[in-house]
Amino acid sequence: MSTATPNASSDVLDFVVHKANGLKVLVDTGLQSLPRQYIQPPERRLHASQVITQESIPIIDVSNWDDPQHVESIFEAASKWGFFQIINHGIPQEILDHLQDAAHGFFGLPNEERKKFWKGKSPTDTVFLATSFTPLKEKVLEWKDYLSFRYIPGDEKSQALWPSVCKDPVLDYMKRAEMVIKKLLELLLTKLNVREIDKEKEYALMVGCHSDISSITVLLQDDIGGPYVRGIEEDSWIHIPPVNGALVINIGDVLQIMSNDQYKSIEHRVVANGSKNRVSVPIFVNPGPDALIGPLPEVLETGAAPRYKPILFSDYFSYFFSKGHDGKNSINYAKI
Repeated sequence: MSTATPNASSDVLDFVVHKANGLKVLVDTGLQSLPRQYIQPPERRLHASQVITQESIPIIDVSNWDDPQHVESIFEAASKWGFFQIINHGIPQEILDHLQDAAHGFFGLPNEERKKFWKGKSPTDTVFLATSFTPLKEKVLEWKDYLSFRYIPGDEKSQALWPSVCKDPVLDYMKRAEMVIKKLLELLLTKLNVREIDKEKEYALMVGCHSDISSITVLLQDDIGGPYVRGIEEDSWIHIPPVNGALVINIGDVLQIMSNDQYKSIEHRVVANGSKNRVSVPIFVNPGPDALIGPLPEVLETGAAPRYKPILFSDYFSYFFSKGHDGKNSINYAKI
């Protein structure tokens, strides 16, 4: 059955969001021009003159997690850039390939099959399909649809309701990635004088994987590329090139707050490819909803003044999603 292309600007939001078609179906109708809702104003666009090539995000070999040189590289990258890539992390390439194939497989399903998982209609709250970021509150919509999973180890009843085309690849990847995430957090916290991650700290860092308000984000990107991170120089951006088998790690707001600004959560963006479908798979490592986040006591032992007030993660989460993207302004919500 063919679908008519929305021809009025007011129809686009209704077609994409309210009728649960998403961006993919809009594109499949045969768009002749880009709807104005997806066009950034000139001052918000990335220009070639802003991209710097003389600096790059570190690529760190973690085949030996205990190598002091590699560990120091992670600390430096988290403090200076807030971003780095890791290679030789222990997750087999086959698992990464199957995961990306599964993403293509899901979005290649008929629209009526995908719609079964649309946000608010999905058979379980641990998976949903959605579009853009907060489409009813954004001034400009993001050029993306996404399938979001909330991974809870051992939750087989809920996971049985996940889309069959991607359930097993997602679970295989999550089980492997969980070990990488725990190791990264252990190393990053060691530099903050945290000697042990007890249950309370674990709850405040990584209960579920579900936004870069997270403690950390782990991104698997395909070979198309597109992400850019804000550089140190004013109004500069650095491309994060695709590296086969690598995972892109970025520090989230939670870890910046808990480190009292020793680690940096840096603004980033993605430039869409005009001719190819890009697939990226981020894991957002979030605290529990009622976890209290604030500067760690170990960080303040040196006498440093806290720069953030203790705040419930659920309150920060709600504030973050109450509006469209606004760069790094969200973190001001937690500042003293």
